[in-house]
Amino acid sequence: MGRIETAFARAKKQGRGTLGVFVTAGDPDLETSGRILDAVVAGGADIIEFGMPFSDPMADGPAIQASSLRALKGGMTLEKTLAMAMAFRERHAEIPLILMGYYNPIYIYGSQKFLNKAAAIGVDGLIIVDLPPEEDGELCLPAKQAGLSFIRLVTPTSDEARLPTVLAEASGFVYYVSITGITGTKSAAGASIADAYKRIKSVTDLPVVTGFGIRTPKAAGEAANLSDGAVVGSAVVDIIAHNLSEDGSTHDEMVQKIAAFVGDLAKGVAAS
Repeated sequence: MGRIETAFARAKKQGRGTLGVFVTAGDPDLETSGRILDAVVAGGADIIEFGMPFSDPMADGPAIQASSLRALKGGMTLEKTLAMAMAFRERHAEIPLILMGYYNPIYIYGSQKFLNKAAAIGVDGLIIVDLPPEEDGELCLPAKQAGLSFIRLVTPTSDEARLPTVLAEASGFVYYVSITGITGTKSAAGASIADAYKRIKSVTDLPVVTGFGIRTPKAAGEAANLSDGAVVGSAVVDIIAHNLSEDGSTHDEMVQKIAAFVGDLAKGVAAS
């Protein structure tokens, strides 16, 4: 099994869902961002979703938009993101690493060049939020040929007629966007997650994780209990924003706070 499959199998054996954590590459700066990745792993995350900074992140709420802008202002590029991914893989051989973002930077970089490098350095999968299944030839199919999972987003408005099209070429796992709207702004009701999980699983055997609007250990535990895992992003990114000094430099305790928060999230998921 690959790293993604192993992570889900391990969590299932332990009687819990998986915990995914999103952070933006290069936020708040290159050096601290690497330390944050290590803190997220130390806190107990099963899967890392590593955001590729983009100047127009249309699906993201204010917190993650701000994190992208901080990273870009600090000189972050897609090339540096891939370098960080390679360094992460050298430090953490078993943790699945998913690159998440938008197609524009990949297109400019060169799609096949990007895929070849991502696969070579040990990236496990991609979540590209602005490429619908009708555009599978652009990146999804080449990514799968390169050995990368292509993780699809399913929303509350993805009905039974649309789901088979959305999930036809999905691999790795399915990311259920539990709210309509942007990240980090509201929470989904448990009943709606349970209903969506049933609908998605009628179409695919892939694990289903729930994200968007999950900000607390309790909410993460509920989402993981109602699906196969929970993803937390904005709440982690907020810790970075709230621990920046006026000149933009970072406080040492930021990394420790993130590790502690992820630890609480992991406990919430384990107790679900």
